[in-house]
Amino acid sequence: MKETLNKCEERMKKRVDHLDIEFKEIRAGRANPNVLDKLRVDYYGTPTPINGVAAVSVTEARTLTIQPWDASILRAIEKAIQTSDIGINPQNDGKVIRLVFPPLTEDRRKEISKDIAKMAEAKKVHVRNIRRDTMDDLKKLKKNGDITEDDQKKSEKKVQELTDKYVKIIDKMSEDKQKEIMSI
Repeated sequence: MKETLNKCEERMKKRVDHLDIEFKEIRAGRANPNVLDKLRVDYYGTPTPINGVAAVSVTEARTLTIQPWDASILRAIEKAIQTSDIGINPQNDGKVIRLVFPPLTEDRRKEISKDIAKMAEAKKVHVRNIRRDTMDDLKKLKKNGDITEDDQKKSEKKVQELTDKYVKIIDKMSEDKQKEIMSI
């Protein structure tokens, strides 16, 4: 029973952690190195993350600088950025690549805010699905005689409390990110 509850909480926490990663990858008018996390560069035949072959830093509020440790990979980094869905054209000066993030328009802010709400809602659905699966597991344990009906009811109450807790966390994360987007 405890194992079932621990597994439930662990799965819910993973959903929240994943949402946090998704929120960090949102391009929001400020330079954020996390937008490059999904990009891979062909480095001697191996797909390698950009931060594994270069120093990535925020030099100004809206400028990201990528300085490769090996100058021969500069073109590969530039190509990876151009073919990605980041939507920013890299500026290559032969030594470093600069990404200048344009300021957000009001329409783009509203669009990003809607996307944030959709992401949050999808994660809440995942959390609720985990609750449903855990409740089913508890019913199976009761049916097999592994736990009593009282234990089942207590466990179901704990599962609901976990669900409420993680839904509130997701709502708070979404609200904070939307405020951040609207304040830029």
